[in-house]
Amino acid sequence: MGGGIAGLAAAHRAVELARERGQPLEMTLFEAGDRLGGTIQTDRYEGFLVECGPDSFLSEKPWALQLCKRLGIEDRLIRTDDRFRRTYVAFRGRLHPLPDGFQLLAPTRLGPFIRSGLFSWPGKLRMAMDLVLPRGGDPDESLGAFVSRRLGREALERVAQPLVAGIYTADPDTLSLAATMPRFLELERRERSLILGLWRGARRAPAEAAGASGARWSLFVTFAAGMEEIIRVLGARLPPDAIRLKARVTDVAREGPGWRLGLRDGPPATADAVIIATESHQAGRMLRYTDPGLAHLLDGIPYASSSTVTLGWRRADIPHPLDGFGFVVPQIERRPIIACTFSSVKYPGRAPEGFALLRVFMGGALNESILDGDDETLTRVARAELGELLGVTAPPLFSRVSRYPKAMPQYHVGHLARVEAIEGCLRAHPRLALVGGAYRGVGISDCVRSGEDAAARLLEPAGA
Repeated sequence: MGGGIAGLAAAHRAVELARERGQPLEMTLFEAGDRLGGTIQTDRYEGFLVECGPDSFLSEKPWALQLCKRLGIEDRLIRTDDRFRRTYVAFRGRLHPLPDGFQLLAPTRLGPFIRSGLFSWPGKLRMAMDLVLPRGGDPDESLGAFVSRRLGREALERVAQPLVAGIYTADPDTLSLAATMPRFLELERRERSLILGLWRGARRAPAEAAGASGARWSLFVTFAAGMEEIIRVLGARLPPDAIRLKARVTDVAREGPGWRLGLRDGPPATADAVIIATESHQAGRMLRYTDPGLAHLLDGIPYASSSTVTLGWRRADIPHPLDGFGFVVPQIERRPIIACTFSSVKYPGRAPEGFALLRVFMGGALNESILDGDDETLTRVARAELGELLGVTAPPLFSRVSRYPKAMPQYHVGHLARVEAIEGCLRAHPRLALVGGAYRGVGISDCVRSGEDAAARLLEPAGA
């Protein structure tokens, strides 16, 4: 159940494995909506390419790239234009470049960090204390507590919080570091100092890159034709009668050795094995009578809502040089937006020659109430913010509002323990799997991995 990227990856992998093994397979993908893709959707408007949802995926996590290779669409991927690999931070009404070499939480280069106007001298000295501070001892600390402890509140409020909000739409004071960025937790354990560990890693990186072979991708990649490309190809690779749109599953119950799926419109279906690839709260509702304990655990994963406002302008109407991928906005700035991506700078082909495409992000865990406004209100807010920060006064050629109600899982402190408890419950249901961004990674590549792993497990013969 669920026709987003996790569900499609699971279905496609099941078809792949059955074909490789000569295994008979009857499969149905149930999708409640009228289209596949979930939050992944690409639209076009008079030469502009508009991503309504995710605009890229991480290349350093291999599973999405591997899927693209098996689908034969790796040659349709494009990388970011690294001439403009810069992020700005809104601070006191101006955009300041994030210091070169700053890796999400801490600097890897001394000179740009010292010269940066983002931090006060007391703030810089407090960050430098990371070089001498002892290791922490909490295995599941919030990201906010971790950054404050190692680098100080200034580092948290001016950089870490807005960068993390751009990824997880989350509150760093509740976000589990172990569940979202275990790399930094491990870095502290291994190196003690984050700054020293990142410096050493940065020195090793050029040598590692020099010895690597094959295609070299930027950190983020996408498709020339937009992210919906992978959805179209996956859907086309499934048996033509395997996809049922506008088919909402209401409940999943045991029936003998298999499963009975209740449908809102139509007779129930039966299955030997089931993969639920929906938001966890939807999965909880489906399983509320089959396993109340599991349903309770699933219901306990919180979600945040967000929205994007995409706007197109003539390039000449934007005074800012747009010499970066975009900017993030710290909560301490008291502004109603989270971030803005310069989409037509980040990737080619997003706007016609002489035009620019910008995408403004709103909502998230720290400011969900703004989404109570209608589309006109959100557009007006976006225009006002871009007017103040980029100097844009001309009306846009078009605008597009996309909303994602309760779509982003929040990995609060204790999330990994909850996921382990969920996986413990699932051991009582060996032909049932839960996949998607709610459990062990929110990104597209994580969702691909979860779907493919579930398909491989459920296709194993009973007792294997």
